[in-house]
Amino acid sequence: MAAGTGPGITYSVPGEITVGKEMQRGFINDNILHSPEHGDIHYSSYIPEAYDGTKSYALFVTLPGWEGLYFQGVGANMVEDFGVEAIQYNDEMIVLSTQLNDWGETSADQAIALTEFFLAHYNIDPEKVYLHGYSGGGETGSLVMAKRPELYTAFLCCATQWDGNMTSLAEARTPVYMVTGENDSYYGSKPLKDAYEKLYDLYLTEGLTEREIDSLLILDIKEEQYFTARGFTDQHMGGQAFAKDESIMGWLFGEH
Repeated sequence: MAAGTGPGITYSVPGEITVGKEMQRGFINDNILHSPEHGDIHYSSYIPEAYDGTKSYALFVTLPGWEGLYFQGVGANMVEDFGVEAIQYNDEMIVLSTQLNDWGETSADQAIALTEFFLAHYNIDPEKVYLHGYSGGGETGSLVMAKRPELYTAFLCCATQWDGNMTSLAEARTPVYMVTGENDSYYGSKPLKDAYEKLYDLYLTEGLTEREIDSLLILDIKEEQYFTARGFTDQHMGGQAFAKDESIMGWLFGEH
């Protein structure tokens, strides 16, 4: 661990990390985790000033959509509100907003590597490790759930489709909240409805009761009025409103 050199850094930073130099919305942009196995992993970070490693903190990893990927420019991920809004739910939480390169297997492996690195090098409460994905980031998150669901306390899956295998997720029983618009302009609502039904059936096969399943799996389909009331005419872009919905974000950080 070396002394941090980035803006607002008051704690030690592992040598594998290059700290970014630019602040945006309270986050340090373009930190880089240099992973021997997975290459350079770019992300923005919020680490509370009080963090000094003496007590455990929660960890929230958010995977932005296509417009927030690294090729869109440093800090493009910060147009999304999920990371910023998450801070309001726990003032003892580290928040990482990734800037990966796509929404496929490589990015899923990088998201896992970033999570594992923080669990290994920061004082993180393993019972409070949250994952979120919006749009393409939701696809990546579903692949993460196929690979390492046991790393996470809960997964919030927004305005997207499910790409990952569900067998490991069903075994790990990581709670999942799926939310999208009935007429999402990019994906529609059918992909998440199908994913919900498939995972529900897996749980039934494992002998879980409906009540037990309902505690692990939620499907929330929003009608047009939900979006228009919040100033959105496009339901996919309107998925950004989920970040400011206390019933959704509260499920992630309150119930879990």
